[in-house]
Amino acid sequence: MARCSSPKRSNALPRAVAIALLIIMSAFPVAAEPSSDRQVELLYFLKHDCGSCHGLTRKGGLGSPLLPETMAGRSDDDLTAIILDGMPGTPMPPWRALFTEDEVRWMVRAIKQGTWRK
Repeated sequence: MARCSSPKRSNALPRAVAIALLIIMSAFPVAAEPSSDRQVELLYFLKHDCGSCHGLTRKGGLGSPLLPETMAGRSDDDLTAIILDGMPGTPMPPWRALFTEDEVRWMVRAIKQGTWRK
């Protein structure tokens, strides 16, 4: 009497899918949220240092207005690059020496959401 044997399942496909997903996910790093103490420092910087050029009411001055409605059309990537690297030929200085990219991205969200006006 012949014995029926079931074919062994291969783990190769699920393993390959898992590896592919890990590679894809590593291409999109998750931004680290600044600590609550650092957020307080960043908000202080936005109000006082950025406000010294962009206006204490954020409606503009030496620099352009930093209101949610005026920033809505700008991409987060563009604003992050401007803050980190400055704008040559303008008074906007680079801030890369003081802030990480994650911190600047957090500040960009605060500007766009109006968080720093509070």
